Amino acid sequence: MALSDIKDCRYGAKSPQTNLVKASNYGYDRLSVLTAIATTMSSSKPIAGPHSDHCVKGVKHTGEPVGKTLEFGGLSTYVSEPKSGEAKGIILFFPDAFGPFFINNQLLQDYFAENGFLVLGVDYFFGDGIHKHPEADFDIKTWIEAARSRADAEIPAWIRAVREHYGTNKKYAAIGYWFGATYALDMAGTDQVVAAGFSHPGPLTEGQFRKVKKTDDAFPPAFRHRAEAILQEIGATYHLRLFSGVAPGFTTRGDPEVENSRWAKEEAAATAASFLRRFT
Repeated sequence: MALSDIKDCRYGAKSPQTNLVKASNYGYDRLSVLTAIATTMSSSKPIAGPHSDHCVKGVKHTGEPVGKTLEFGGLSTYVSEPKSGEAKGIILFFPDAFGPFFINNQLLQDYFAENGFLVLGVDYFFGDGIHKHPEADFDIKTWIEAARSRADAEIPAWIRAVREHYGTNKKYAAIGYWFGATYALDMAGTDQVVAAGFSHPGPLTEGQFRKVKKTDDAFPPAFRHRAEAILQEIGATYHLRLFSGVAPGFTTRGDPEVENSRWAKEEAAATAASFLRRFT
């Protein structure tokens, strides 16, 4: 699988597709921005489809990232700060397989920072993003399995280090894209964040949705309806937003030269930023 489908293109300002969930009957507010498709291996029933080659296609954006690099828990982290004033909250950014230092993800993190957040993007790939593998015989399944194992092992220490550095009394939110979606959803089941969200997920389970405290081929209507049923069952308040005519990964790698793709990407990012602001 080669990454020749990633082409250069001008960056189109903002960015994502969004389902919003807020849980309020567990003693504190919690939400999930559930954006299009999801997955993480578990013993419970899958509720989104597996990764595919479509998950690594898209358009490479151009722009000038403004963040810096720091290290927390032994992991390099892209840090983007609001231009002025105190941050509304801290977003833990769990990137797709391209990593937090891929230009598209840097610009997306900068967008959230422009909306008043301190954004921390974790590099659980240790610099080995999927775009570093253009070889035609690249085995995406093997790469994902190895990357998932490393990330699972390192993320807890990264979260602890971040909270120790910035303080446990701050309002944290989590957002994850594709590979990182599972970590954002997992955090929605803890008391460490006031809000969480994901976009273009890839594999989530019923068990993960059940832990939330109060389209594309990988998240077809039947799975989406099942996810909604679970959220209703646990008493969550949620908002669902869908975008038509877009490809997997449009929230981070959509083509800004295609009007519908650009509009959907920008609307989804604006929706996520607006929703997170309500809880931070």
